[in-house]
Amino acid sequence: MAILSMTGFGKANGTWQDKKINIEIRSLNSKGADIHLRTPNFYREKEMVLRSKLAQVLDRGKIDFSLNVELEREQNLVFNRTLFVQYYQEFKSLANELGESQSDLFLLVSRMPNVMMQEKEELHTEEWIFIENLVQNAIADLQAFRLQEGAVLARDMENRIQCIMSLLAEVAPHEAQRIVVVRERLQTQLQQHVSASVNAERLEQELVYYLDKFELSEEKTRLAAHCAYFLKTLHEEQAGRKLGFIAQEIGREINTLGSKANHLQIQQIVVQMKDELEKIKEQVLNIL
Repeated sequence: MAILSMTGFGKANGTWQDKKINIEIRSLNSKGADIHLRTPNFYREKEMVLRSKLAQVLDRGKIDFSLNVELEREQNLVFNRTLFVQYYQEFKSLANELGESQSDLFLLVSRMPNVMMQEKEELHTEEWIFIENLVQNAIADLQAFRLQEGAVLARDMENRIQCIMSLLAEVAPHEAQRIVVVRERLQTQLQQHVSASVNAERLEQELVYYLDKFELSEEKTRLAAHCAYFLKTLHEEQAGRKLGFIAQEIGREINTLGSKANHLQIQQIVVQMKDELEKIKEQVLNIL
């Protein structure tokens, strides 16, 4: 299994009798299914069916669906004789009443609404089945695009997680020096501010207790575990939200490392970790 990007593009086209039908679907990242349809009025009755199909298969994303039809022949026009006569008589009566010319009445009436209309057709079952197959092909094309983009995102995030784990390994060489520095700092401060003699054994106990609060082992262990879990989840379907939650946990451990570091080199490493994590979070927003 593989992750999918929410960004994608798919299209399909075909000819049904005298109609050239083109379908395009575009998708961008979004928290939910935000679907916009553009279809001719002739197919408007099927919009709910289309919307349901897109939401079911594509799940999430800002989805723009376009169905465009080109006719290879002009549609027949229907002349409404009864309506024409009614318009003509009304306009003629009004012209006589106002003393106006009647020379252009015929042209004027011919342009009135619904006097000349395109022949109304019915959507036949066979045509809709043909369109549904085109929609399915366009969706498959978009999903292939999403899969390809998802693979690119997965590789990028995997490399960045590996980078965070490599940076974590760089913390260890600084830890021994860090404890020595903290111990010396505490002893210097005690000598400066405590005038009375201090019991050496009690002082050592207090130092051990204090230094224990600066111990990084737990944070390092949890950070490594979260990173490993992130890499495992990269191979699951529809893992976008889950990866977002794991990234938040990774961020908490990195922040704790930074707050407890008390060491310049370790803090610099933490800054690099944060930079990689921010880029991961940006990518996770594009994952389905």
